[in-house]
Amino acid sequence: MNHNISLQNVSISSSMQCCNCNLNSLCMAVSLDLSEMSKLDRIISRGKPMRKGQLLSTQGENFISVFALKTGSVKTYTTSAEGDEQITGFYFPGDLIGLNGIHSGTCPDSIQALETTTACKIEFEQLDQLSVDLPKLRRQILKTMSKDICNEQNMLQLLANKNSDERVATFLLRLSNRFKARGFSESRFRLPMSRNEIANYLGLTVETVSRVFTRMQKNGFILVNNKEIQIVELKALLKLANNTA
Repeated sequence: MNHNISLQNVSISSSMQCCNCNLNSLCMAVSLDLSEMSKLDRIISRGKPMRKGQLLSTQGENFISVFALKTGSVKTYTTSAEGDEQITGFYFPGDLIGLNGIHSGTCPDSIQALETTTACKIEFEQLDQLSVDLPKLRRQILKTMSKDICNEQNMLQLLANKNSDERVATFLLRLSNRFKARGFSESRFRLPMSRNEIANYLGLTVETVSRVFTRMQKNGFILVNNKEIQIVELKALLKLANNTA
């Protein structure tokens, strides 16, 4: 069954426009004035909510569009010839996804909703043309690409140099920082991904991830209630992540 969907154009009320979106400080509209935001609005398609498991794009497709998340969360993953899945990232409201398809002209990974999710779809050719006229927009796109490169390098370092406890601690701290940047609590948040998906992303087994969560809770670093996480001892978690305990 093909779960891939296209984001259809829907009517855009003033409350849906970039200038009124509470994510514009995280997304492409940062630093744009009202007239520039209006130009950006004209090339954006707002999508209807997607169900958990639906795809925004599929690995190997022609690269046409990028996506800006408005609500919910998604994961990106690659699938090997043998059918094995490798998760490459998790993304949240305000994140711009899909720019890694520019080089090859094809989508290098699939983008799948982890929960009910809405996204803005922007055809890259239109975005690229608009960015020629709006230097601040081009600069923001480059910053986003730079951030993605840094995140990928940090992830490689994480997998190469940290043990299982340090990997999970680093993962939770990064989520904490990302939720804080969106105006949410940095100490209480819900994990939209499963333990199995966390394990896949961190290069661990699901049993190891569960043992680490249990150990962290026993040590008083965090409280875990199913997918709900509360960071109780932030400094202790930082020391663990940096191997300075």
